[in-house]
Amino acid sequence: MLADSSTLALLMTALVIGITHTILGPDHYLPFVALSKARKWSHSRTLLVTALCGVGHVSGSILIGAVGLAVGWGLGGLQAIESIRGELAAWLLIAMGALYLAWALKNMGRKHSHTHIHAHADGTLHTHEHNHGGSHAHPHTANKGARSVTGWSLFIIFVFGPCEAFIPLLLVPAVQQNLPVAAATTAIFAMATIGTMLAMVYGLVRGIEFLPLQRYSRYGHVAAGLTILVCGLAIQLGL
Repeated sequence: MLADSSTLALLMTALVIGITHTILGPDHYLPFVALSKARKWSHSRTLLVTALCGVGHVSGSILIGAVGLAVGWGLGGLQAIESIRGELAAWLLIAMGALYLAWALKNMGRKHSHTHIHAHADGTLHTHEHNHGGSHAHPHTANKGARSVTGWSLFIIFVFGPCEAFIPLLLVPAVQQNLPVAAATTAIFAMATIGTMLAMVYGLVRGIEFLPLQRYSRYGHVAAGLTILVCGLAIQLGL
């Protein structure tokens, strides 16, 4: 069993690495910020999507690590699998960003929009912009599917996204056959990663709200597509 001081050092290392690897990886938070602003997600929806993707992100690596250790894979084998997952996640981000950017540019080419007022049965009034580039669909139903596809696409990408820094941390207590410490290390790393993702996304979303960007709102989807595409390219190039 690990000594108390060694256990504390390992747990603190898991905490620090969980925080720093998230901050140093803009792909952990910039896509959520960009999509939140472009699609006008509420704060609660933005944080929910971020949290779910964070859970998928760390769960994938935890599962790979657990299975690998169970069948006797060494550090090299586990890191090789994580490398393949990282390559796949990068290409998926690139594909998503390119497709989203193409969709955004296509929609920008439509005729200018104007505002309509809608009245609901309960007396609620609201406005929305409408253009004649396509059918006149109510925004609550027209965008529902697109929002869902976008959120699930991010979730799938983050499930494939590896946590390379986690594998060496897991191996230390695993080699010692210290299951409680392995579980504690895993929990701390996961909470640090997801917590930092949420903090970065919320802080950036709130910060952007103070910037005078209303005049550029029509470019929001283009910016979101570019952000996702650049994040994928940065991973692919090892930046």
